[in-house]
Amino acid sequence: MRELVVMTGMSGSGKSVALSALEDAGYYCIDNLPPELLLASLALERNQRITRLAIAIDARNATSLPLVPHLLESVKQQGVNVRVVFLDASTDALVRRFSETRRKHPLAAGEDAHGDDALVQMILRERHLMGTLRDMAFVIDSSHTRAAQLQASLKQFLGVARGHLTLVFQSFSYKRGVPRDADYVFDVRMLPNPHYEPKLKALTGMDQDVITFFESQPLLLEMENDIAHFLKKWLPHHVENHRSYVSVAIGCTGGQHRSVYLVERLTQAFAKEWATLKRHREIALRQAG
Repeated sequence: MRELVVMTGMSGSGKSVALSALEDAGYYCIDNLPPELLLASLALERNQRITRLAIAIDARNATSLPLVPHLLESVKQQGVNVRVVFLDASTDALVRRFSETRRKHPLAAGEDAHGDDALVQMILRERHLMGTLRDMAFVIDSSHTRAAQLQASLKQFLGVARGHLTLVFQSFSYKRGVPRDADYVFDVRMLPNPHYEPKLKALTGMDQDVITFFESQPLLLEMENDIAHFLKKWLPHHVENHRSYVSVAIGCTGGQHRSVYLVERLTQAFAKEWATLKRHREIALRQAG
């Protein structure tokens, strides 16, 4: 066994879509594996010469979840590259998805667990149960993510070489809310906005005309340097604390110009030392239609 991906997260956050993406990427996938069977399953798959395995562990095995961190540490000691992915979504998004599909939440104790209020309580309970796994995982916020975007984010993550820490930069619009997976959030709405320049309004922070505009604005460089200085100071402490992933979200009004430009610049700068990923949430949503 060379690599194990543990797919976990909130019910309704898209784990079935993620498992399909892993299967397409060549992983042998097992859904809803009881944690008690993890080591036995690994031994069996190793005997069958399966080198890449993905398993889904979630609230359906609520009573066994406390076992998972210790079991994964045992797997790592066997020389297996273990990566944990946690899919999250806002409570409102999860309530809407359960209401649309009319599925029962896995933590529903009986037939009387109906209505949005009861569903919200189960979601909150699940967040508490899954908290430890979330803290040790690479988190993907699927609140505003379509299936194709979720699959693309996961495949991008799997394509990054495993290092001591993976750094994720993402741009977003405050109109749609702060990403749930952000460890650090930087608000750049006070910076000069190309939106008010007729020739730049329809472009993005990746277009050369917008880049030229920002390069003439000293505040953009100052903000970039301040964020970079902050991260360079504190990222080593995350490594000392055995963190595997840190997500840095940069937000502006529309998630199109300022935040996109800074994500591109910071990703380029930090890729020299860290494994890095980048996401442009609002641009991806527009491209997906």
